[in-house]
Amino acid sequence: MKNLSTICLTLVVVFGLLFSGGCETKAQTGAVLGTLLGVGVGALVGGSVGDVGAGALIGGAFGAGGGYRVGNEGDKKDAKEQTAYEINQLRQETNTLMINIRNSNGSITPVMIRRQGINYIGPKGELYYAIPTEEQLKPIYGF
Repeated sequence: MKNLSTICLTLVVVFGLLFSGGCETKAQTGAVLGTLLGVGVGALVGGSVGDVGAGALIGGAFGAGGGYRVGNEGDKKDAKEQTAYEINQLRQETNTLMINIRNSNGSITPVMIRRQGINYIGPKGELYYAIPTEEQLKPIYGF
């Protein structure tokens, strides 16, 4: 009967962890799932050697640690990918400039020019060997 109560207590703790709130990181999710898996495997192994409760507790502890490590590596990978994405966005913004063209009616047409190596590319793919002037862009984008 003692083993049965230990198992019930373990399951209550595990499900309490599972449903106590949403997991915000992969490390947290990994710890919860690892705990569940560890409790199950530990209970099976413990049952074969005579102490289901101790097996479940030990398995849960190892499962939580292992699941946390696996999830934490996923979090690190996600952080690296996010950083790479942000750096790429910053590079694109840094290599882009806006030239405003004043039209004959007084309105302004913004023209986005992208730097590519030492040259500049207009919105329609035209190549400039230096930053294009308003006068160069006006025949194409102005009115």
